Amino acid sequence: MKPRFEVGSKDEKSRARLGKLHTAAGVIETPVFMPVGTQATVKTLEPAEITAVSDGLILANTYHLWLQPGESIVAAHGGVKGFMNYQGALLTDSGGYQVFSLSDLRDIDEEGVTFRHHKSGERLFMTPEISIAVQEALGADIIMSFDECPPFDSDHAYMKQSVERTVRWAKRGKEAHTREDQALFGIVQGGPHDDLRRHSLEATLAIGFDGIAIGGLSVGESKTDMYRVLDVLAPRLPEAMPRYLMGVGTPDDLLEAIDRGIDMFDCVNPTRLARHGAAYTIDGQIAIKAARYQDDMAPLDASCDCKVCTSYTRSYLRHLFKADEQLGPRLISYHNLAFLRRLMHEAREAIRANRFGEFKHAFLARFYGE
Repeated sequence: MKPRFEVGSKDEKSRARLGKLHTAAGVIETPVFMPVGTQATVKTLEPAEITAVSDGLILANTYHLWLQPGESIVAAHGGVKGFMNYQGALLTDSGGYQVFSLSDLRDIDEEGVTFRHHKSGERLFMTPEISIAVQEALGADIIMSFDECPPFDSDHAYMKQSVERTVRWAKRGKEAHTREDQALFGIVQGGPHDDLRRHSLEATLAIGFDGIAIGGLSVGESKTDMYRVLDVLAPRLPEAMPRYLMGVGTPDDLLEAIDRGIDMFDCVNPTRLARHGAAYTIDGQIAIKAARYQDDMAPLDASCDCKVCTSYTRSYLRHLFKADEQLGPRLISYHNLAFLRRLMHEAREAIRANRFGEFKHAFLARFYGE
């Protein structure tokens, strides 16, 4: 079954909207946040826990699984989902971001990218066709077109050249795609340049994809620049297509993007923060290793009903980190993902009730102490 998207009701005072992504693994309601399972694992969590803190859709990384253990080994397990014993829906990125972010030594030409393995230094070559072939072997429900992701502050001349090349690569990738059970999304690039973002979107849509992804944001630019790019694209995004903002996951960015009509998100932020003892709460992000939590008998977040908040005190969680026990990052990872899952549920309820703007402002005022 090829995933298909169904647009639901919309908030009358914003571009926020509801949707349903129909997949072979079930129906995913949008807006939705996707936990990141880079290496066929959401770090520290078991598949049953991933299911509990997600809405049934996660992301795996093409670049990393291509290099280790290799797509043929993953395919022998029936794809990533069989490999990791996960029963939900799956999206894979194209590997393009990692090719450009993890390797300092790379050579880009019309055919593809020659680069160095980020650990071994081995010389590697990635093309649009290879990216699609690897993603087909990985067996995701939704896959991504191979793109170049240049630095956000690249000058207009280089960014224009990059956008045009990404469009040509997108055409090649679509031609190489053979699995009818996979949805293929095109990716919009263009950095901070409004004209290039508009051109990238128009040229990508002309190729014909099942969904549209917005790349090249949350890469070090200001929030003002991110939101401005989304404002440029928002009125031009097709109503019938799912819209995916890649690599974005802070609470404010999620709500601001939903306000602009975005449906899907992913980010490593909640689990990366957790490994350093940073936890989301309704009253803002806290550092659980701080001394003030040593004898704090309260739950991590009194408003949260996840198993961490209903079972453990802040004092105990701080103890785990101070004792260097791996259960600490595991529990905070679980909670942070549960927190974002609940945020998406509350956002959907607010859209349904035509009060998304009020919900967004109230949540952000409390979370950031405004």
